[in-house]
Amino acid sequence: MSVQIICAAIASKNLIQFNYTGDKAAGFRIVEPHQVGTTSTGKVALSAWYRSGASESQQGPGFRLYILGEINTLTVLDEQFSGPRPSYKPGANKIIRNVQCEL
Repeated sequence: MSVQIICAAIASKNLIQFNYTGDKAAGFRIVEPHQVGTTSTGKVALSAWYRSGASESQQGPGFRLYILGEINTLTVLDEQFSGPRPSYKPGANKIIRNVQCEL
């Protein structure tokens, strides 16, 4: 998956839609992308606010982590979001290290 496409969507605050195969609820999701970086296991991942679509947790909206190698059929949507969610903390954290781009 192209990091550059996701980073451009983060910069422009555009929603993205993609098919995710990395959990038991494989399917399409629509998210607000917030950050791309590397996990402690060396995988490139997207931290995003889940808005709709398939969901393994069935918890509704909230932050989710998506491994980029498990994302396909990515589309940058025309719809924009207003900015970072209140609980978002930029910079490296326990899950995302080596941040490549972020809000």
